[in-house]
Amino acid sequence: MIYIANWKMHGNSRDIESLNPIIKLSKQKKYRNIKLVYCPPYTLLDLMKRKFINSKIHVGAQNCHFNSEYGAFTGSINSKMLKSIGTKYVIIGHSENRTDGDNDLIINKKIKSALQENLKVILCIGETLFEKRKKLTKKILKKQIKNSLYKVKKVENIIFAYEPRWAIGTGIIPKTKTLTKNIIDIKKILISVNKKLNSAKILYGGSVNSQNVKEIVKIKGIDGFLVGGASLNSKKFIDIIKKSIN
Repeated sequence: MIYIANWKMHGNSRDIESLNPIIKLSKQKKYRNIKLVYCPPYTLLDLMKRKFINSKIHVGAQNCHFNSEYGAFTGSINSKMLKSIGTKYVIIGHSENRTDGDNDLIINKKIKSALQENLKVILCIGETLFEKRKKLTKKILKKQIKNSLYKVKKVENIIFAYEPRWAIGTGIIPKTKTLTKNIIDIKKILISVNKKLNSAKILYGGSVNSQNVKEIVKIKGIDGFLVGGASLNSKKFIDIIKKSIN
């Protein structure tokens, strides 16, 4: 199981100390085989990496610029910079970034840039509430996957996070029947795009908490979780991990 903590625009240097419980958990025999990735703001990447130095917890970024080379892109961070400080993962295509203008073409370029630097990509996909109501979910997922992976190599270094955009931060999650169908559809789409994606990992994200995770984890084909708000609190994040494994 893979657990990714997306801190979004939260956190400062003092919050690093709050990670002691999760480090302790990662060293327990029962949880040694899970994969933990923390994706804080850029400002905390180096501090967090140093914090996790004696653990198996990885650090990832929340986004990157599509240009692999240095250049005049004020306020931007590229994959080369991320790699230079020991970042292993990067989230690409999060719905909040899509809302801010990241289309499939830009996402495709970002993926290629990240893979070029041997970063592992966490690619977010998901439909809006309008698209869901119009029964366009499968069509949207297919479009996002096909366009994002256009001429992409090393697809084995991509993890897919299904995050219905209407579920993020709302406290609402898809019904079990709907989520099961969507995961099956995603798997079929991935294989149709590239047969190497037969064993691709698929995570669920969107209002995950310790109460609903026990039901979500029962769905076949879900290999872990991308957790937003709940990951800011180590106790809540640990509860999610424990209840999805127990």
